[in-house]
Amino acid sequence: MEVFSCLSHLQCTRCNRTFAVDERIQTCSCGAPLLARYDLQQASRHLTKAHLRERPCTLWRYHELLPVRDPHFVVSMNESMTPLIPLHATGRHMDVPHLILKDEGALPSGTFKARGASVGVSKAMELGESSLAITTNGNAGAAWSLYAARAGIHISVVMPIDAPVTSRKECALAGADLSVIHGTIADGGQLVQRLVAQSGGYDVSTLKEPYRLEGKKTMGFEIAEQFDWSAPDVIVYPTGGGAGVIGIYKAFRELQELGWIGSRLPRLVVVQAEGCAPLVRAFQKGEHTSTPWKNPETIAFGLRVPKALGDFLILDALYQTAGTAVSVGDGEIVRERGEVARRDGVHVCPEGAAALAGVRRLRQQGWIGDNETVLVMNTGSGLKYVDQLSADGREIDLQESSALVSNI
Repeated sequence: MEVFSCLSHLQCTRCNRTFAVDERIQTCSCGAPLLARYDLQQASRHLTKAHLRERPCTLWRYHELLPVRDPHFVVSMNESMTPLIPLHATGRHMDVPHLILKDEGALPSGTFKARGASVGVSKAMELGESSLAITTNGNAGAAWSLYAARAGIHISVVMPIDAPVTSRKECALAGADLSVIHGTIADGGQLVQRLVAQSGGYDVSTLKEPYRLEGKKTMGFEIAEQFDWSAPDVIVYPTGGGAGVIGIYKAFRELQELGWIGSRLPRLVVVQAEGCAPLVRAFQKGEHTSTPWKNPETIAFGLRVPKALGDFLILDALYQTAGTAVSVGDGEIVRERGEVARRDGVHVCPEGAAALAGVRRLRQQGWIGDNETVLVMNTGSGLKYVDQLSADGREIDLQESSALVSNI
């Protein structure tokens, strides 16, 4: 019998309480996030590496290890396997000769958020949800709005008033009910809770339900497959809410249990902005949870999360993989964005530039060794942040550029 998903149960990340997968649920009664668990023995009978080679290169190729049981409910825009781009010139400049970028900007909506939106909206449909709500710094709201529109369901989006204008326009274009607030993503979460209490909608904010993370997990599956069922020495991830880090770590653990990869895991690196670095501060102190960051500020808006709900899961992933956490300044982010564009012709988002700045810092400190393979996650297209573009630290003079064109 053909099995689409081997989902077995949900498990609390703190108290280990388990829940059935057919019931509508947000987080555990203890307040901790839930993780989807799978019957991996069953999965190994239905999914092999040979099977994968015959399947389309979309994230749904791993459907046995995704939570949607009935393929009828899959909401997809053919989310392709994102490319690995060697950064030869940038790597030489950093003295990191094996520097590779995984470009999530190639996905629908232009960011890695499409992964969580595709899987999360699909599972919400399967659970019979007709109304969703989310707090976001921008890109998640845009992606979820587009996928909700494709599914034909309602979504309410709450984001800070200074969130990127492009993301706000995308939400409005897709027909979402958009609310902008004076405050942070955490303040937006309080408004979402009130909206959900009033309307009975389903809160799909980061780790407020168990299924968005499963979409993010496919980054880990792809990395392992693209590295011929191995892994780079280091994976560097720009981190706000941290679902990407948790998801990649979860993916590698599941692949280990399947026997598809060996015991060696990549060292995971969290990169945050100096103006909002709660995870870095906690890691440096050897702590397992973080304290909220006061007055968060950074041009990498996706990193402006005062406290991640899954902070203890992110920090555990760092400790378990002998990883680390580092913060970088906004000036470094601006410089790296320009450096990689000029040297390798790659237009990254500010968060991706932060990750590159983190690589430079860690190589200078000697944490990244000679000839190690380093994979940097660029979480979105730089085109979503054209309003921030600068040249050599100076704002690009578009009026001057237009004058030059008109005189040709």
